[in-house]
Amino acid sequence: ETVKRRKFTADAMRLQALIDQHQVCGIVLGLPLNMDASEGPRAQSTRAFARNLARRIACPLALWDERLSTAAVTRTLLEADMSRARREQVVDKMAASFILQGALDFLGH
Repeated sequence: ETVKRRKFTADAMRLQALIDQHQVCGIVLGLPLNMDASEGPRAQSTRAFARNLARRIACPLALWDERLSTAAVTRTLLEADMSRARREQVVDKMAASFILQGALDFLGH
């Protein structure tokens, strides 16, 4: 499940419920770096969210560079001749999977 950020308390509660339900052993958050690898306001906001979340949940948390994840997924969906409407429905979930797979590959899993 892709959890879209809304209000911190509600987000943290939803994530904790998912952790409990699925026996999650770690969380990977996409870190929206700029193309030159610098951190803009979105990356700083993500880091703040991660710090606050780490205080509320008992689960390891990692940040992973999400640059070009949506572009890579969109390219794959276009190659599959998926309609624009359907792409809009699945692109966030697929980008999250892409980010997670990158982190797992890095860890050798």
